[in-house]
Amino acid sequence: MQHRIIVLGAGYTGASAAGRIARRLHRDDVAITLVNAEPDFVERVRMHQLAVGQELTPRPLGEMFADTGVTLKVAHVTGIDVDARTVTVTTGGGTEELEYDTLVYALGSGWNDQGVPGTAEHAHQIASRPGALRLRDRLARLDAGRPVVVVGGGLTGVEAATEIAEARPDLDVSLAARGGLGDWLSDKGSRHLRRVFDGLGITVHENVEVTAVEADRILTSDGTAVPAEVTVWTAGFAVHPIARASALEVDGTGRIVVDATMRSVSHPDVYAVGDAALVAGPGGKPLRMSCASGVPTSWQAADAIAARLTGRKLPEISIRYFNQCISLGRRQGLIQYVTADDRAVRHALTGRLAATYKELICKGAAWGVAHPTIGLPTRRRRVVAEPSRTAPVTEAEAEAAA
Repeated sequence: MQHRIIVLGAGYTGASAAGRIARRLHRDDVAITLVNAEPDFVERVRMHQLAVGQELTPRPLGEMFADTGVTLKVAHVTGIDVDARTVTVTTGGGTEELEYDTLVYALGSGWNDQGVPGTAEHAHQIASRPGALRLRDRLARLDAGRPVVVVGGGLTGVEAATEIAEARPDLDVSLAARGGLGDWLSDKGSRHLRRVFDGLGITVHENVEVTAVEADRILTSDGTAVPAEVTVWTAGFAVHPIARASALEVDGTGRIVVDATMRSVSHPDVYAVGDAALVAGPGGKPLRMSCASGVPTSWQAADAIAARLTGRKLPEISIRYFNQCISLGRRQGLIQYVTADDRAVRHALTGRLAATYKELICKGAAWGVAHPTIGLPTRRRRVVAEPSRTAPVTEAEAEAAA
């Protein structure tokens, strides 16, 4: 019988994991199913571009995984029974139950309204393609001079504010940040960020807490009312709730607790990657939700699955950070170099060269998903071991994964 591997989610992490597993294992031994709600791969790092009307290159998942041994199933995941090893999905034809021997959970994250009153009713989000398209339609109908407020001073908020201001210089764009603008950056990076914001005419409301979102304004903790014909909410992400509803061990935010090989500490036949996983990085600090964190976790999970099934030594991958790549519209960028645990160092790349660098990174990430088997050995290994669904991590495995 073939070993049944199901991968949930075909974002950067899920798609990378599925393709890498397919390249590692012999097709006669495994049946790999990739479940995704949309038929196309979504470049989530470009949602701010989509929101301002830019057209993105279509990337059908069926074409990406043609002749790889991965079967695409377009469906919504509605439930997981980790004890029965089944996944419930809904398609246009109704509800189905899929059985697995190994599950890779890569459902990622969505926007987080942080429980702020009015956010769900009045704010727009760009954490998903449908959200970005709704914002695009709203911005297209907006008259010149109208106020747009981006809430959130992190990477997503900075990219959204600059993209909107560059594409629509006729709008009154502002950003509301809980801290100082770019306060996590180096001095050079922070200075460049402020120059770009000034050049684009973006007003910054720093060190403010947004307490409510209304139809035409936001309210802050100091009593200020900031006009907002459109509010774009980028203040953090929340993981998909399905894992929390299952018997998987999760942390307080719903992220699945995993070991160094991305395997669930409570259910050894489940692996979690990307935003959905609580992964310890350098110094024991949890990896932040990002493509930069997620793709290496997918490689680690895929290689660990292949190693366990073929009876080979577990892989050892050191996941660390090198830089933060920030687009500031189409003509400006910022590459902030960081320590292994994601703290800014003095060096930063700025300007048009940084914008080009960021664009190459985005294209490279999409290319890697579109060519998931390139660069790996051409000889697929045969499955020689069936891991027990109840067996805990062995001492040897724990030592190899440490």
